[in-house]
Amino acid sequence: MITCVVDYVIDPGKLDEFERFAHRWIKLVARHGGTHHGYFLPAEGASDRALALFSFPSLAAYEQYRSLFGTDPDFVAADRIRDDSGCVLRYDRSFMRPLLPPSRP
Repeated sequence: MITCVVDYVIDPGKLDEFERFAHRWIKLVARHGGTHHGYFLPAEGASDRALALFSFPSLAAYEQYRSLFGTDPDFVAADRIRDDSGCVLRYDRSFMRPLLPPSRP
């Protein structure tokens, strides 16, 4: 399993637009074989940071999903929310592997 962590710098005045963008991507990740663990948004005090975490069974599965960027109409429409609203100022993507607690018998 590979988990993608996206660290966003957002415009705090456009949180509603960011949430609309986020809801769209949660559905797209699930539709294309991933598990979205959610977006983590500012909750207390002023903040311009948000995080998204989602996993795919393998890097190859993630790359298949990424191959749809810029071509699939649903992906383009989701990115248009971000681009037209200006809710995302910058983002960085990194990949991690989860270390999960052991299963209990």
